[in-house]
Amino acid sequence: MIVITGGAGMIGSMIAWHLNENLGRDDVVVVDRFEHQDQWQNLCHRKLADILDKDELPAWLGKVGKVDAIIHMGAISATTERDFNRLLATNIRYSQGLWNWCAERSVPFLYASSAATYGGGEWGYDDSHDIDALRPLNGYGYSKHYFDQWALRCQREGMPCPPHWYGFKYFNVFGPNEYHKGRMASVAFHTFNQVTEHGRMKLFRSHRNGYADGMQMRDFVYVKDAAKATSHFISTTAPSGLYNIGTGKARAFLDLASAVMRNMDRSPEIDFVDTPEDLRGKYQYFTEANVSKLRAAGYNADFMELEDAVADYVRNYLMQEDPYC
Repeated sequence: MIVITGGAGMIGSMIAWHLNENLGRDDVVVVDRFEHQDQWQNLCHRKLADILDKDELPAWLGKVGKVDAIIHMGAISATTERDFNRLLATNIRYSQGLWNWCAERSVPFLYASSAATYGGGEWGYDDSHDIDALRPLNGYGYSKHYFDQWALRCQREGMPCPPHWYGFKYFNVFGPNEYHKGRMASVAFHTFNQVTEHGRMKLFRSHRNGYADGMQMRDFVYVKDAAKATSHFISTTAPSGLYNIGTGKARAFLDLASAVMRNMDRSPEIDFVDTPEDLRGKYQYFTEANVSKLRAAGYNADFMELEDAVADYVRNYLMQEDPYC
């Protein structure tokens, strides 16, 4: 049995997809809080052993038999969340409870950290365990950073830990099943919608010297690759700790938006607008995962090139009557 919290989210539902389609496993229990009216559709093609509300999980864990792993993707993931009490309850306390259960039952614990923990990138994007100098730019990033610190402290001080634990610093994930994310959905998804409606795409103008408009850089990773890389750690004996999940290759937002439009058989038409004030001081201009640690952990699969990933997303999902994977 594999438990996926946040299993109706983009990454969680695609981990379930990978387990079903590529690993032949249907002993998957999805846990989530369905806050979007159409989010159930992320699961409509899955084979699942059960679906639970997040508040049902503690009681369920109290009576369940063997669990092979808990994959904890559930979180408040909005970088614009201002209520830190909500972040504390969901991103920290709930995660600590699952960690402690896994420690008591000797169950591997895989969880979502975030590249947002790296802040503005002043200290690079190296997934070492020397993380105390990192300065996240928002409450969401700090909630993830704090839990990383807490997990490392448990390990360092000999406190109860799962037999294997892995925190994944996901970079800019995009692809199928992100449709419920609203403002937090990827630029690829927003490009498709804006071009469909208006024939053009709006990208943020640069507010930093050295970056032309649209040339802000991100490590864009396709969600199918993110799911595959995460699933690698279900049964690995790699050292516990933090791992970047990204391609290791930064690309410009202009590249991403242009690729979407070309796959819609449109010529790229882009307007540049000012970054909103509530994001401007918290906006990363460059991210690029160091993936040497991921490779050392035995994950050797190639990541899709940006253009190939966009083509799969647009043509096989966004342009289809049923866009869900």
